Amino acid sequence: MEKITFNNIHKPGHTVLENELFIHNHNPDMLLQYDSNFIAFKRMPSVQEFEEAHQYLRTFHQKYGQKHVRFYFPDDEELTGELLASFEKDDDFTVGYLELFAIHPADFPEVQEKEEITVENVTDETWNDYLEFQHEQDSVYGINYAEKKKDQHLRNFNDERIKQFIAYYKGKAAGSVDVIIKEYTAEIDGLMVHEDFQKKGIGRRLQKSVMDQFKDKTIILVADGEDTPKEIYRRQNYQYIGKQYNLLKIYE
Repeated sequence: MEKITFNNIHKPGHTVLENELFIHNHNPDMLLQYDSNFIAFKRMPSVQEFEEAHQYLRTFHQKYGQKHVRFYFPDDEELTGELLASFEKDDDFTVGYLELFAIHPADFPEVQEKEEITVENVTDETWNDYLEFQHEQDSVYGINYAEKKKDQHLRNFNDERIKQFIAYYKGKAAGSVDVIIKEYTAEIDGLMVHEDFQKKGIGRRLQKSVMDQFKDKTIILVADGEDTPKEIYRRQNYQYIGKQYNLLKIYE
């Protein structure tokens, strides 16, 4: 398996500043999306360097009415005791971590076909079903966010580098996933199953459809380190690649 890192993970937006310490990614189309408006440190910062970067990002975000700061730290590096101590002084800082997984499609377990579950590529015919399903899921984060995501879903629909899939259970939209296609990888992004249709094998069928369509790629995905789905990925023969700490603060 070729070397896979968190740099292979797609981040919408563009670089507005890069220096020897960090890369600043900004996504003007989705100002409310924490994970595409952030600073990614290229090396572990000192406390002073972090505080300066924090102030820079906070000031930048205030210009656009953004009420958060998000930071990513270098792959597979533990946060220093000094940094953790400084974060603990602010109750609004939330430290988390992501885990990166990869699999060759041939290694994914066989999935039993069930006639009540169908998976389709999103086309003009299935677009409205996909959009309505996404809007319901996105609305959990607020109507403004959901409306902005509509535009992003449309951009993705028109982007040949991104494929969208929708799953039906007995004819009802029940799950979806986006796949971001690069030269050697296909990234599973936004895999979700409606709460009314959990534990019916829909998530596995969506993944199997991805494996079947991208047999020549390495399939990659990121899981929240504290979520249970990551254990499911391990059981499905995904290989653990690495870990990345992150930090979030939301301003009221």
